[in-house]
Amino acid sequence: MAYRVTLIPGDGTGPELAQATRRVLEATGIRFEWDVQDAGTDVYEKEGTPLPERVLASLRKNKVGLKGPITTPVGSGFRSVNVALRKELDLYACERPCKSYPGVRSRYQAIDLVIIRENTEDLYAGIEFPVGSHGAEALRELVRREANREIREDSGISIKPISVSGTERIVRHAFRYALANGRRSVTAVHKANIMKNTDGLFLDTARKVAQEFPGIEFQDRIVDNMCMQLVQTPENYDVLVLPNLYGDIISDLAAGLVGGLGVAPGANIGTDTALFEPTHGSAPKYAGKDKVNPLAMILSGMLMLRYLGEKDASDRLERAIAGVIKQGKRVTYDMKPRRDDPTAVGTQAAADAIIEALD
Repeated sequence: MAYRVTLIPGDGTGPELAQATRRVLEATGIRFEWDVQDAGTDVYEKEGTPLPERVLASLRKNKVGLKGPITTPVGSGFRSVNVALRKELDLYACERPCKSYPGVRSRYQAIDLVIIRENTEDLYAGIEFPVGSHGAEALRELVRREANREIREDSGISIKPISVSGTERIVRHAFRYALANGRRSVTAVHKANIMKNTDGLFLDTARKVAQEFPGIEFQDRIVDNMCMQLVQTPENYDVLVLPNLYGDIISDLAAGLVGGLGVAPGANIGTDTALFEPTHGSAPKYAGKDKVNPLAMILSGMLMLRYLGEKDASDRLERAIAGVIKQGKRVTYDMKPRRDDPTAVGTQAAADAIIEALD
């Protein structure tokens, strides 16, 4: 049986990363039927939108997607193509594993963290009112009347919704992830000491959900303290669950612990649909140069294999990736001790090395 998967190559360096990843995934022996759907800046010029409805229709039909990085066109009216995909498909859980692989340059070793980020609420919900707008003035008046507080007249305003239902499902997702992957603890990250009606709700709800999973240790940390703890003692933490904004920030911090976004895969999971993608940008200045590191997208493909239940293929692929990184010979320039190392290979050659290492 072949898995039908929506493949969104993206733009910038996305198409060459998608090509490398596609070749590696096919080399595992798992069969795929790729439904290729273009999106991004080139599509915007042709179709007037970087995210045509056909892309969403494909994902709704196939239920599984693999995406390269996409540039959001400036001034297009889109806040983010990635945010739009998550919102339209209700991909409420972002999974960001941050794992050390020997051979990657980093100040840390033996890091194995998983960030579970809520994808649909918080300040990224997109409820904003620009300075001087009717909406901003109406909100200023509402706050004046209901809270007896003044918002400066020259303020732009963003609204931060955090719901009980949204929190319940993301925290349950984190605990279920922990159970399915043999994890020992879940830590809720918040700022409940200051934002008592939003982050406070998040923490209270997380504590209640935690009671459903007595076999998994639960703790919580204030977000600024969490940043310090991750720098000082990252080994003390396992699975972190966070609201949207903190999850965005902490996931990049955690990626920095293991060597950067070049080895940081991502998965966006909904009730019945999942989209896998690297967490770095499209790097358009390198487009077509066969230079950029394909590991983050290939690791995202590895996560897709696990989601599909192909554990053996996923494990074999991870071993191959780890072996190539550890050997350090056929890797891209950013994985070398010196970025000007003349022995660095290109995108496709790095993929070839992983294919040859598959056992």
